[in-house]
Amino acid sequence: MGYKAKTGLLAILSLILIAAFLFYDIGPNWEYVLEKRTFKVIAIVLTGAAIAFSTVVFQTITNNRILTPSILGLDSLYLLIQTVVVFIFGSTTLTKMDNNVHFLLTVGLMVLFAGVLYKILFKRNDQNIYFLLLIGLIFGTFFESFSSFMQVLIDPNEFQIVQDKMFASFNNIKTDLLVLASVLILLVSLYFASFVKYLDVLALGRDQAVNLGVDYDYVVKRLLVVVAILISVATALVGPITFLGLLVVNVTYEFLKTYRHTYLIFGSIFIAIIALVGGQLIVERIFTFSTTLSVIINFIGGVYFIYLLLKENKSW
Repeated sequence: MGYKAKTGLLAILSLILIAAFLFYDIGPNWEYVLEKRTFKVIAIVLTGAAIAFSTVVFQTITNNRILTPSILGLDSLYLLIQTVVVFIFGSTTLTKMDNNVHFLLTVGLMVLFAGVLYKILFKRNDQNIYFLLLIGLIFGTFFESFSSFMQVLIDPNEFQIVQDKMFASFNNIKTDLLVLASVLILLVSLYFASFVKYLDVLALGRDQAVNLGVDYDYVVKRLLVVVAILISVATALVGPITFLGLLVVNVTYEFLKTYRHTYLIFGSIFIAIIALVGGQLIVERIFTFSTTLSVIINFIGGVYFIYLLLKENKSW
């Protein structure tokens, strides 16, 4: 089976799982249930698409299949923003704040941080992307440590509010955020469309891309901005999901066996939808909410990450 047929198969499987999630055991009050499930599915699709899309781009420009965009420190910055708001203004401010304002504030601060980081680091032309990753890792560790410090000082009841923000949740999606998140992802996708033709060449490495006529630094900086915005939108929408991108993108590489990024991006988006919709179906119908989807994904993703490390270690 070729990679085109496999991509079509993934699309069909995604639609089947979405239909099963929407209509399985819908009950007599189907109008109310269907509306709630539709909003949840839209949130899952947007989150899965943003994370899978950004991880494919990020791994291509870094030429590394065990990295995820979370190494830039954006997940840690998200937790720091939530902690600072509770620490300074109290938990009631966080719960009473308008959802759209909170969403735009969080996304804006994360994108601003990424922009300042790029502006400072790429001011000199001799800095490369690996220096950016190192600085992102250091900032991420600093944000986590500072968040932990403030969480120790706040009231235990307010700490519970912060703790709820530390894990991704598809059960408390604010439906009024979906339109805003959809518009942001659509605008970023339109901007990305003019750069998609470079990804197959960038996957060959910096030297080969430069020799083939690609303005490497210009393209990579724009793609990093795309990655930062997508991760910021997904994290602000449901919370941090560390291992989802790593898991779905590596499974896509193994399943499709192709270097064409058009198919890799769509394939990884479909696999992310299958993982999230199928996982949420299992959490709700089999485990009856005794656990959360993010816990299952992080557990499986963590095990798969260790497998990748051991596999790469043997290849050396």
